[in-house]
Amino acid sequence: MVFSSEVFLFAFLPAVLALYFLAPGALLKNVVLVAASIVFYAWGGAMYVPLVLGSALVNYAFGLALSRLPGGATRERRLVFWAAIAFDLAVVAWFKYAGFFADNLRFITGAQIGRSVALSQIALPLGISFFTFHAISYVVDVYRRTSEARKNPLEVVLYFVFFPQLIAGPIIRYKDVAAQLAQRVVTLDGFAWGARRFVVGLGKKVLIANTLGACVDHVFSTPAADVSRPLAWFALAAYTLQIYFDFSGYSDMAIGMARMFGFRFLENFDFPYVATSIREFWGRWHISLSRWFRDYIYVSLGGNRVAAWRVYANLVVVFFLCGLWHGAKWTFVVWGLIHGLFLVLERVGAVRRITALPVVRHVYVLGVVMFAWVFFRADSFGYALGYLRALVLQASAPRLGFWGAVDHETLLVFALGCVLATPLLARRVETALQDRSWWPRIALGAGAVPAGLALIFVASVVKLAAGTYNPFIYFRF
Repeated sequence: MVFSSEVFLFAFLPAVLALYFLAPGALLKNVVLVAASIVFYAWGGAMYVPLVLGSALVNYAFGLALSRLPGGATRERRLVFWAAIAFDLAVVAWFKYAGFFADNLRFITGAQIGRSVALSQIALPLGISFFTFHAISYVVDVYRRTSEARKNPLEVVLYFVFFPQLIAGPIIRYKDVAAQLAQRVVTLDGFAWGARRFVVGLGKKVLIANTLGACVDHVFSTPAADVSRPLAWFALAAYTLQIYFDFSGYSDMAIGMARMFGFRFLENFDFPYVATSIREFWGRWHISLSRWFRDYIYVSLGGNRVAAWRVYANLVVVFFLCGLWHGAKWTFVVWGLIHGLFLVLERVGAVRRITALPVVRHVYVLGVVMFAWVFFRADSFGYALGYLRALVLQASAPRLGFWGAVDHETLLVFALGCVLATPLLARRVETALQDRSWWPRIALGAGAVPAGLALIFVASVVKLAAGTYNPFIYFRF
């Protein structure tokens, strides 16, 4: 059940909101949210509901054990902590990476280890990477005593299964929402802010990402040798916008819905394509993932407190794992390593001359990011190399030229996406709303903004009713 669907917009979400506000007391409100979240997950993966609930309860037990053991990093606490981490990693390794490891082992050794019989039958549970990261965050925060373990198992289950972030994030660190699991307040202003944020995210997803995605899928499903160079560049640029509006739109909807129920989630995107370095890009792109890897992997490896060569190695390891987290394919690993490599190059000063020039540094960042997106989007390493060849060497193509895949609507949405991917328009509206003069605030706050949001919602619903392209990219992670 995706957020951008009629059944979610007009049945599920209104029903959950009504039940939530009718429920008296924090306990029953949490019961409503947990029950609704289980229904939401079961809609697309009922057979794995016991896995999600079981993972939550096992980590609840580990958290209680850690909280009851005295002292700091004693031997007993370390044993419980590593047992919890091993359990969480074993779950995600089996479901997400068993086939990947088996295929690579067979390639290295030439041995047949039953891949086609057993491992090929493993289906990937929805959102397994996200709820596993939540499990590890819970255990680590309790172990480090940055947050207290929950005594009420319902609150731990709510942290795991809360439906706005269950399938595709944002990744919510336990310490950021620990207090909100037991008690939170919904205000009229907060609810209105959440509703506005949800509608903006819906528009990003349905009107921009979906329109561009149909063109991108058409091109990337065509053999790279049959794609003309102009079309290859356009499709790559369109994918660069598509994945941003798809995932930031989902994050906007998740953050908005959470606020409607009283939760405050941290921001997940901050106009990443205006970054002037790859380091800044990762401070703006999928911020919850960046912070998770920083807090729980990079810092644990020593972070910046070790020798320079170790810092560089830590960056490469973190982004190797970041790529592998996205999927059990070498194309994702290469995508992660590209970012890790350029982070190291920036740290050693190898690209200082490039990043010193105002315009060139933006071109540099977009060039690296788009080059890496080729591997992220391609279905295989061979296709990625073929697509890169099409970008550089292919002047014409026998099958698919530019106008064979791009229509005028796609071009218009692409141009709109280029503008909205920068903060120019958003900052102008925000500045006008904060203007001391009465007329900009009334004209925008009471007129243009509500009318614009209504137009976005209606246009999105019309698009959905037409049955257009509507998957979420990050659902598969």
